[in-house]
Amino acid sequence: MSDEDLDQDLDQMTRDQLAAEVVKLRAAVREHRDSSGHALCWYHPALWSTLPEERAGEVAVPPWPLFMRGCVAFRTSLERELPDAPAWPHEFDQPPVPGD
Repeated sequence: MSDEDLDQDLDQMTRDQLAAEVVKLRAAVREHRDSSGHALCWYHPALWSTLPEERAGEVAVPPWPLFMRGCVAFRTSLERELPDAPAWPHEFDQPPVPGD
């Protein structure tokens, strides 16, 4: 399927169906946007599943040194773009304690 054909399904939708699609997509984007802590770094198939097409191809994963440099660059960009964001003092595999 070419890039031009990926959204062809929209042409067949009614106004109500299109509105429902927008609501679904906005909810998925908000869920991703509102993630905090380590959830910002994870693989996000739930977000991608809002697209009508199946994912094409496999995910390419950088080797560890390149991957870690990307993590550092991402965290550095958050420091620059969200300097007043509260710290998330929890390990990736430990849920936060209510009231933390």
